[in-house]
Amino acid sequence: MGIFPGFLGLFLLCGMLHCIVECHVHYHDFVLKKENFTRLCYTKSMLVVNGSFPGPVIRVQKGDTVFVNVHNQGDYGVTIHWHGVHQPRNSWSDGPEYITQCAIKPGSNFTYEVIFSDEEGTLWWHAHSEWTRASVHGAIVIMPVDNTKFPFPKPDGEDIIVFGSWYNSTEDVSDIVAEALEDGGDTPDSDCYTINGQPGDFLPCSNDSTYHLQVEYGKTYLLRLVNAVMNSELFFAIAEHSLTVVGIDASYVKPIVTDYIMISAGQTMDILITANQSPGAYYMATRQYNTVRKNIDDYDNSNVTAILQYKEKYTPLMDPVFPSILPTYFDIVSGRKFTRRIKSLASIEHPANVPKNISTRMFITAASNYGFINRSGEYETGVTTSLNNLSWVNPETDVLLSYYRNITGFYTPDFPDFPPFIFDFASEDFAPDTVPTIKGTKVKVLEYDEEVEIVFQGTDLMRASEDHPMHMHGYSFYVVGSGTGNFDNETDPKGYNLFDPPKMNTVSLPKVGWVAIRFKASNPGVWFWHCHFDRHLTWGMSFVIIVKDGGTPETSIRKPPPNMPQCTSSSTIKLQPFHDFSRTGDKSN
Repeated sequence: MGIFPGFLGLFLLCGMLHCIVECHVHYHDFVLKKENFTRLCYTKSMLVVNGSFPGPVIRVQKGDTVFVNVHNQGDYGVTIHWHGVHQPRNSWSDGPEYITQCAIKPGSNFTYEVIFSDEEGTLWWHAHSEWTRASVHGAIVIMPVDNTKFPFPKPDGEDIIVFGSWYNSTEDVSDIVAEALEDGGDTPDSDCYTINGQPGDFLPCSNDSTYHLQVEYGKTYLLRLVNAVMNSELFFAIAEHSLTVVGIDASYVKPIVTDYIMISAGQTMDILITANQSPGAYYMATRQYNTVRKNIDDYDNSNVTAILQYKEKYTPLMDPVFPSILPTYFDIVSGRKFTRRIKSLASIEHPANVPKNISTRMFITAASNYGFINRSGEYETGVTTSLNNLSWVNPETDVLLSYYRNITGFYTPDFPDFPPFIFDFASEDFAPDTVPTIKGTKVKVLEYDEEVEIVFQGTDLMRASEDHPMHMHGYSFYVVGSGTGNFDNETDPKGYNLFDPPKMNTVSLPKVGWVAIRFKASNPGVWFWHCHFDRHLTWGMSFVIIVKDGGTPETSIRKPPPNMPQCTSSSTIKLQPFHDFSRTGDKSN
């Protein structure tokens, strides 16, 4: 495969981060190519990595680095995002299209340098351009470093469970979305969910391919769950077996013993199960956790199953046992009951370093809207989503390049800390047409190392309130509080958990409720914030945070790689040697 750029610098970086631990370097080739797949009696061609759906698993130890050479043999441009990987000082390999790079064009390739730091557990990778991630995604397993252990008894085995979305249409799902946007229609619903690429026994033409997990009586297994579905939170349970949650988003949590879990879109979760029931076959089942209005019945109501099967001999029943405890689609009580139980491990080995000297506070409303002010100042009709009444518009070249090169005209640094209007956000009676949404490309600029609190507030504009899984690139954050109704900035902070709040990269903003998060801006670069429901991301529910350089080369953004994909609409912009004297610190590798 040859010598990758930055190889020597990588070992120097490993030495700084893990002076007493061997640093491992891994290499992978991802070949993006269309392949035929048959599900629900339909055969279609879709873009996948290395011929598989879901894609290949990346396995590393904490602190390792991975070079992934992505070869695009598809029909359209693609980028890859390493979801939950902090990528210290390395926005260049984060992946979101028009935010940190432009697409890898068909017939070309680009090598990502994926730098792991303090993550430990399960994460995932996925395409981050259009809706391509529906078929382009896979798991990442991050083991503890040598000579360290899990903060729980070592399991006897492990398996990966990836929840995905399947669309029957032979037309590419990104093309369907583009047509819907052009016509002013809604984005498509999936035809079913999948477990490790398979719909399970309850769906047409699926019995012979249902995923099976083989277990032995008395043994304990670590299941690594990835919610890669496009637009849904999910409930999951295993018939007659308890689950013990030990990690979320590659951070350990205090063990939660439960009969079911709720996992938000984009989240990962590590759970332990012990095979302690009568040998037999038991369904592992998932269904949508739906927080929209109950009278809206246009959603994916499939019950997706896999089978946990004991290896010991047993008398087969007619069917495996189904988990009766699995909550129903609209069971908001069960969804919130589970979420409230999540606490950080907060041990000596895995401390909770919650920021307490807050210098920047933001209050961000999330809303669905109909009608907007375009970039020319004209009013148009159409569905949008917004944060603080701003609906994101992708620039013609990526924000990272514009920032690093001081190129003006592609974004403005004036994303607001507060919404333009204060009203009863949780009310159903507010007239939606009194707050026209503005479309634009506005970013929030933070000083290096400042401590930030963001309160996200759900709204019921258009009576369209639902949970929003809010995801931050480049960071994990502490979820210090959440609640229903309108956030009260005098009373609600008094109930914050500053001792053992969960550490996440994706958090569910409750339907007509609020969630408060904190982080320290210690990773310089350009980082994306967005709802991980792709329909909401498509309509504009996102913004960008730029964290400025610190005062040293080690606290400054790295130099860009020499072969960044070029933007089609800005092909004259080249990555030439450049020094930004307006920002402190040399751009070192």
